Amino acid sequence: MTRIAVCAPSTPLQREDADRVWALAETGFPGVELHFHEQCFVTEGHFAGADAVRCAAFLECANDPAFGAVWFARGGYGANRIAAAAVAGLGEAARDKAYLGYSDGGYLLAALYRAGIGRPAHGPMAVDVRREGGDAAVRRALGYLSGDGGGLEPSLDGRPAVAFNLMTLAMLCGTELMPDLSGHVVMVEEVSEHLYAIDRLFFHVTQHLRGIAGLRLGRVSDVPENDRPFGANVDEIARDWCGRAGIPFLGGADIGHDPANRIVPFGLAGGAAGQ
Repeated sequence: MTRIAVCAPSTPLQREDADRVWALAETGFPGVELHFHEQCFVTEGHFAGADAVRCAAFLECANDPAFGAVWFARGGYGANRIAAAAVAGLGEAARDKAYLGYSDGGYLLAALYRAGIGRPAHGPMAVDVRREGGDAAVRRALGYLSGDGGGLEPSLDGRPAVAFNLMTLAMLCGTELMPDLSGHVVMVEEVSEHLYAIDRLFFHVTQHLRGIAGLRLGRVSDVPENDRPFGANVDEIARDWCGRAGIPFLGGADIGHDPANRIVPFGLAGGAAGQ
């Protein structure tokens, strides 16, 4: 039996979304037991509870030896506010767990990876069930957490890898949460940013990524229209800033803010989380 704890380090989850995810697990994954921490449904302003509440819930899930994995309910904003304290509070039971999420959850994944704790991975979250076709994303996550490696990013090639939302990675750079990514394949995706903002983010990020094995570009979706054409598409922007920084541009990655989002274990991928 794979026991998975779900908590919300950023913003709250709706109970009906949790019910749908629970039903998918119940019918399709008889070897999985899901536990949604009550904190997932707390609302305090923008957040799923105050910083102390979110941090405590994460620590309860991560430090409980009864759980083999911690799954982030959704992104939004807020994980950066608790990541350092959360990692500092982790005990021995947290070191053997898988941790799965993306978007704002990347702050915690980065902090865990930097500290060498657990098996962090970029991949679908519980909230993805509300997207069109989101059932497949949830099944991919549940499969990964219970030992099925079929949902892994196909470009993984034996080199250490990480994946981040581009904005999250940019905000991580230069902070106490940023891991050493030397020799890594770094994959990035983004949503709802103007092309000029994408360009600005790549300018910043590539200054901090010299020495990586290369960069892969996931999907950049829902790009708002500007008042004038930017003059370059996302692929051209990424190639340009990689070229300026001497970073190999390795092509695409099947990641993004959508139900097709594939799973990227941080470091050397050895298969699914349960293996």
